[in-house]
Amino acid sequence: MDPLTQGAVGAALPQATRNNVQVGIAGLLGFAAGMAADVDVFFRSETDPLLFLEYHRQFTHSLIFIPVGGLLCALALHWILGQRWRLPFAQTFLFCTLGYATHPLLDAFTSYGTMLFWPFSDARFSWSIISIVDPLFTLPVLVLVILAGLWQRPVLARIALVWAAVYLTLGLLQHHTALAMGREIASSRGHDPIRLEVKPSFGNILVWKTIYETPDRFYVDAVRANILPKVFPGVSVAKLDKSRDLPWLDPASQQAKDVERFHWFSKGFVAEDPDHPNRIIDVRFSFVPNTVSALWSIELTPDAPPTAHARYLTHRERARESLGKLWRMMLGHG
Repeated sequence: MDPLTQGAVGAALPQATRNNVQVGIAGLLGFAAGMAADVDVFFRSETDPLLFLEYHRQFTHSLIFIPVGGLLCALALHWILGQRWRLPFAQTFLFCTLGYATHPLLDAFTSYGTMLFWPFSDARFSWSIISIVDPLFTLPVLVLVILAGLWQRPVLARIALVWAAVYLTLGLLQHHTALAMGREIASSRGHDPIRLEVKPSFGNILVWKTIYETPDRFYVDAVRANILPKVFPGVSVAKLDKSRDLPWLDPASQQAKDVERFHWFSKGFVAEDPDHPNRIIDVRFSFVPNTVSALWSIELTPDAPPTAHARYLTHRERARESLGKLWRMMLGHG
């Protein structure tokens, strides 16, 4: 999730363990440690644009790394914050570890994918219960942890954790309803999907993106689940076929290897961009949930040398317009 949410939830857990003392410093240490796992976003390479896809939410987000991450945060923060409040190092370590522990689990509730069991497995867990950014989830938690620290009231941090649990439970219920609606959409078209996934759209758990796979295409729609339920019919796109879409691609080239890396990262939900030949999109993510206007892609160059990498691109050009369309869907307007 976004850093502010990670910090707020990271602050709430150590605050909730206090008894009217040390709530402020517990929150500060937990807030910093709760964001720390995302240091992996700096694992990048100027020569390999896809390197960060392999390392983001990898070992720093593994469950086995939590005590290591907590220790590293404690080593960095004890002399800055812990000693000012006269905490023993063990207490700083506990607060940091509790804060750090919330990060990988919270990320797994989103759709991006988190390697919880690295190095034993490279499976990316994505429970798709909540959007990476969701103000209705974040703001109550943030306000409560700030007040808990200012007023030395750990009960407020416990209420923040209860709110987080309730909201995630609502997301789970919405997920199940959206999944059932996705199955009905596929059935109405006479399709028996190979795979069907649903994901919360940006910033809310009301409107969901549904994606299902047939032998040759991906079908993308949106649904408003439970509250005034509605289907927003979408589009379909042909699945990537390298022999058809990229007949010029040398299987031994670095670009071909990058296609495979992107395919792994995208869980196979890849297609050629309908508007841009030689550009491969991740069909799973878009601002407008019933479209294939992808948030990111890779672009290949037919005349590139064998050692050249594919380009990694992000697409935010029409974000304001797209968010306006999403807002209308949330209001029930197609």
